[in-house]
Amino acid sequence: MNRILIAEDNPRITSFLETGLQAHSFTTTVVATAREAARLAYSDNFDLLILDLGLPDGDGLAVIATVRGQGETIPIIVLTARDGVDDTVSALEAGGDDYVTKPFRFEELLARIRVQLRNRQVPGARQETTLQVGDMTLNLLSRQVWVRERAIDLSAREFLLAEVFLRHPMQVFTREQLLDRIWGYDYDPGTNIVNVYIGHLRRKLGEDRIETVRGIGYRLKL
Repeated sequence: MNRILIAEDNPRITSFLETGLQAHSFTTTVVATAREAARLAYSDNFDLLILDLGLPDGDGLAVIATVRGQGETIPIIVLTARDGVDDTVSALEAGGDDYVTKPFRFEELLARIRVQLRNRQVPGARQETTLQVGDMTLNLLSRQVWVRERAIDLSAREFLLAEVFLRHPMQVFTREQLLDRIWGYDYDPGTNIVNVYIGHLRRKLGEDRIETVRGIGYRLKL
């Protein structure tokens, strides 16, 4: 299980990140200061660092410089509201591996995390590549889905929604949980987009596969 260190001082964003990452089988630790980020990133207890540049006790660029100066090779994804080209260049030149601007979509951040972890994968180590529930199989690397050996074409968000359900069959998810995990913390909570995409999945995977639990949400039937 991969361990993610999150250096972010916004409680709403940290809650969103922890919920989404834990749903995808990551272990998370949150710190709110540059000092703690630099100390823990060097402890060798983590596989990846998600780093905000605007921490209350210092700039995230200094964290990158400190970590890299100590010879630590942990992948660092900068997650910040600074969207200028100069900011991006500075973070990457300092030793950051990727740069994501706020507001962000969780599925994009998740994809970037997986790329960094895959690049760091130890040769010969086992890596989860498929999820299977009944006659439905989902390949995490090729982003393909099969039902009864028939390939199903899913959009990026449909795939992520299917992945959440296959990782947690029979678990009930509320609309709000699915909205946070797939569309992002800044998405309009009054939108009906979850209902729309549940409809898409039912048409493609089978009308009876995703069950509506009245008054609560949705779950994948076994």
